[in-house]
Amino acid sequence: MTTSELVQCIGCLHPASSFQAFDRKRLIRMTEFYPRDFANVDLDHFDNQLQNYIIDVRTDSRFSELNRLSDLAKKLVHTKKHQIYPFVYYLVKLALILPVATATVERVFSAMKFIKNDLCNTMNDDWLNECLVTYVERDLFSLVSIERIIDRFQSMKTRRVQIPKLS
Repeated sequence: MTTSELVQCIGCLHPASSFQAFDRKRLIRMTEFYPRDFANVDLDHFDNQLQNYIIDVRTDSRFSELNRLSDLAKKLVHTKKHQIYPFVYYLVKLALILPVATATVERVFSAMKFIKNDLCNTMNDDWLNECLVTYVERDLFSLVSIERIIDRFQSMKTRRVQIPKLS
């Protein structure tokens, strides 16, 4: 299984041109990329769901003008078809999450070269993980006041010296 094959499978969900790219076999193949998520799924049932899904959305005028996968997800929820075709909806959600998850992993690896430099090369995995989280999510951590951090640190255990409050 390759990344390009996964991208091709995701492309089969694309709603443009009345779901022209739809390919049942590739979507079934996509379930193999996520074995834990589809471990208890009967593939014959899933295949039937895919057949019914494509007939349904191609004949439903509400799906005729869709051009993006995110629009498809919204329309499935709006029409409550996400309840009728839960496996298809799950594939759509996975397809929408994949670019974000991939970018996040790449972002963390890029950050690792800043955090784990020659001076910090001996840090253990827990310390590295904590440093990476605070570096990667620095926008979120910038919202936390220094005073709250000091109070939290002080309350973790009794210290010999109290950290003075900042004015």
